[in-house]
Amino acid sequence: MQQTVLIHGKIKTMAGLTLENGYIRIRDGKVHNLGEMECFQTEIGEECIDLKGALVLPGFIDAHCHIGICEDGLGFEGDDTNEDTDPSTPHLRAIDAVNPMDKSFAEALDYGITTVVTGPGSANPISGQFCAVKTYGRRIDDMVVKAPVAMKMALGENPKVSYHDKEQAPITRMATAAIIREQLRKAQRYLSDIEKAKEDEDTDEPEFDAKCEALIPLLTGKIKAHIHAHRADDIFTAMRLAKEFKIGYVIIHCTEGHLIADILGQQGVSAICGPIIGTRTKPELCNSTTACPGILAQNGVRVAISTDHPELPEHFLAVSAAVAVRDGMDPETALESITSAAAEICEIQHRVGSIRVGLDADLVVFRGDPLAIASKPEMVFVEGIKVR
Repeated sequence: MQQTVLIHGKIKTMAGLTLENGYIRIRDGKVHNLGEMECFQTEIGEECIDLKGALVLPGFIDAHCHIGICEDGLGFEGDDTNEDTDPSTPHLRAIDAVNPMDKSFAEALDYGITTVVTGPGSANPISGQFCAVKTYGRRIDDMVVKAPVAMKMALGENPKVSYHDKEQAPITRMATAAIIREQLRKAQRYLSDIEKAKEDEDTDEPEFDAKCEALIPLLTGKIKAHIHAHRADDIFTAMRLAKEFKIGYVIIHCTEGHLIADILGQQGVSAICGPIIGTRTKPELCNSTTACPGILAQNGVRVAISTDHPELPEHFLAVSAAVAVRDGMDPETALESITSAAAEICEIQHRVGSIRVGLDADLVVFRGDPLAIASKPEMVFVEGIKVR
């Protein structure tokens, strides 16, 4: 049994508790217990690591990116982000494309990112299944936190641009929404036919449909839709579609969210903002601002910050949170946006995002302010293994 204990650390659990001089005991990759040093007693056979007052946080989480599916330093050969031969591809699974040997995984670890939510891109109205995976490992199957973790959808410019040159739908926002509706309606009917067959032995099950099958977890509430939407009108379309089909959803990017933050807060919307560092490279980014995450949070929107790697390299996640603080976001909320809030929004809080008994021992140790521009973790642990 692997037994490690970190002692004399300032432990910020991101679960409402901070221990000024505490310990964390790790067994078999999980947090076994934790507390103040005055209550600590060493146990036979465990390795003690003295942190000498350093800050301990849960491993950082990038709630939306394309790491490993759009490989670093490669062109078409390593880019599996968009299957733009068909506008509706819910049956595509990120785990079949993510390459954990991509060097961006090692860079993510260097900067304390221990979990990433990654998957296909936004060329298609329905793009496919995202997965949440650890950044340490060699085989994707061993790194999975949750798969599928979400169904990726996209509104706005990206589907229009992708299919306009093909002279194929969708080339309008109306067609994008219509394709999503059509596929979800088919999946609803497919699910209804399956349930009828279970209730009546004389009724045959429908012929297997991979696309509809992939949407069942979404329709039954097991996963949410992560909907790419920059402009305010596209955000409202996402909300309209989700309400129509009674599905859970998260707004990805939410670039113009600051213009409608009060409405989003009233509606209980969650958003994953990013990349917040970058130029306004296309029309729907014209109103982008690094103040957006803070404005959203101030209006009651649950916010995570992401890199959208490779749009912004993975290792700039904490820097992005720092920029959000510079432009008005509360520092504690910014830390939550790359730890506990990110985990809750992506529904992986049962494994990661905070330091609690029973959760994975994914930990980062800092000697200074984790949101300072020059900060880099002194130590990184993934499931109790010291990897940096």
